[in-house]
Amino acid sequence: MNIFILSILLIIGGCSLNNNNMKKKDLPNIPLEDFFKNPEKSSFQISPNGEYISYMKPWAEGNRRMNVYIKSFKSDKEIRLTQAKKRSLYGYFWLNDNRIAYIQDKGGDENIHIYAVNIDGSNDIDLTPFDNIQARITDDLEDDENFILVELNKTNPQVHDVYRLNVNDGNLELIAENPGNISGWMTDNAGLLRIAMTSDGVNSSILYRDSEKDDFKEILKTNFKESVSPLFFTFDNKELYVSSNRHRDKSSIYKFDLEKGFETDLIFEHPDVDVYSLMRSKKRKIITGVSFYTDKQNYKFYDSWRRDLQISLENKIPDVEVRLSGLSKDETKAIVVAFSDRSRGTYYFYDIPKNELTKLADLSPWLNPEEMANMKPIKYESRDGLIIHGYLTLPVNYIKGDKLPIIVNPHGGPWVRDYWGFNSEIQYLANKGYGVFQMNYRGSTGYGRDFWEKSFKQWGKNMQNDITDGVNWLIDEGVADPDKIAIYGASYGGYATLAGLTFTPDIYACGVDYVGVSSLFTFMESMPPYWELYRTMMYEMVGHPEKDKNLLASASPLMHIDKIKAPLFIAQGANDPRVKKSESDQIVEALKAKGIDVPYMVKNDEGHGFYNEENQFDFYREMGDFLKKYLK
Repeated sequence: MNIFILSILLIIGGCSLNNNNMKKKDLPNIPLEDFFKNPEKSSFQISPNGEYISYMKPWAEGNRRMNVYIKSFKSDKEIRLTQAKKRSLYGYFWLNDNRIAYIQDKGGDENIHIYAVNIDGSNDIDLTPFDNIQARITDDLEDDENFILVELNKTNPQVHDVYRLNVNDGNLELIAENPGNISGWMTDNAGLLRIAMTSDGVNSSILYRDSEKDDFKEILKTNFKESVSPLFFTFDNKELYVSSNRHRDKSSIYKFDLEKGFETDLIFEHPDVDVYSLMRSKKRKIITGVSFYTDKQNYKFYDSWRRDLQISLENKIPDVEVRLSGLSKDETKAIVVAFSDRSRGTYYFYDIPKNELTKLADLSPWLNPEEMANMKPIKYESRDGLIIHGYLTLPVNYIKGDKLPIIVNPHGGPWVRDYWGFNSEIQYLANKGYGVFQMNYRGSTGYGRDFWEKSFKQWGKNMQNDITDGVNWLIDEGVADPDKIAIYGASYGGYATLAGLTFTPDIYACGVDYVGVSSLFTFMESMPPYWELYRTMMYEMVGHPEKDKNLLASASPLMHIDKIKAPLFIAQGANDPRVKKSESDQIVEALKAKGIDVPYMVKNDEGHGFYNEENQFDFYREMGDFLKKYLK
């Protein structure tokens, strides 16, 4: 369903409320911890044989870290399989009927390791026990219970080779050595490694081979601005399905001829947004539909069974977004998750032949959806005529005509986008009485190639203008109190916070920078080794430290510290591999020397954002106190 809001009147409601004659309701008093504590249960999956259900939940004796549990469908007895105490697991998956894999790093350093354990708790081992490596899953080989394909950068930290990994003892067999330019690998439906994607920072290529005995050969070469992204092989393993924006603005779904190296049949396109996702039934070997995102997720079904399944679920769970989270191989059992902008979500088990839906767990049963705020899609026009889409969340006690303190919240990335749905920090801020404004500024993905390319070399320039224009739009619409506007963001959003306070110092009363970039020069110098293939691309998208020296200097908040006058709160993980701690250290030191109020929170057991529950509590509590001090 497409919902494009053309007027702020649609956001704040059509009824007329007179502030003088109506007493404003108090906001519900919700403890901070209720927004940010780990879910009661999450990440439900069904075992391959359909006999067990697995999930993650906090382990009370393990500092409430998220661990993996399983339970037989025939019993209520649950078994905890993992022992994480220092840091919650990032995720897990079933390797076979008797063994699961789980993913973990140390302190947020993103040196990802893959572990495995039997469902009786035995043979719990690190499958990738190497120092300073990042493991990636290439293919879980669902039809091979003893092996998976993984990528490891243990030989060269900049690139990943592919190994066949024995999930029982960790034995590795090298099956594809990276020559130094391969950025990704892909298997066919039989689990054979037949596609490689390369990058030299400017040009990208797709390499192909008929079998694992053959050498890879280049079948397509494009500039990085043209994206031909392999999704999966056709069921006969002779062609690919791809998402491509070659010779067009919006990425669309095509078949791709592997011998001739070009797109053939157009499967689906959308006039307004990119389409990246194609759905299939492995059992029935058919394409079932596509999904795409406007302001919310939408579907186009080609398979009546899958369409009817969606309709049935939406009828059983009305007034929320319903997603199929998992489906058994025989397509008789499903895990369903239902959520909204006001609900973190609920998991269900669906017995398809019996048409029986069973509730498994609410993620946050302690939160009342009626006390949560609505996230409304909005759009506005930038000063140079671009349409910028975003979301506005207003407190539940908002009365039309109120001028609110506003938290401007640009997303990280920057080449991602914000989505509609439940967001704990936005609900927390709305519960404190703030309006929260998110915008998909130029460069945000999903809106076509031209919109993305308009962000190139525009950090602190037109990208920042899109944020400023949105703030001015909110003021003009009478929603924002112009004297009570803060800016808060993480990663690139942290950079945008610093840029906002630096280059538009009269707009913001204060700012919160969370793991943000302060200097484009030092940021470029400290990228993780596995980003090295993309360095030249980053130079073209952000700026070259020598050729574009003046541009980068003009966009680096650290070099314009004299312009910052608003109070600033900074938070940083000590082990952050993407935005090094030095990025925050250097601007804190410069601001303190200038006499600016700059509380600085560093967590020694965190990386690019805080993951542990107690650290999130600390951060949001201090941020809440900081915003209250300067906005109220």
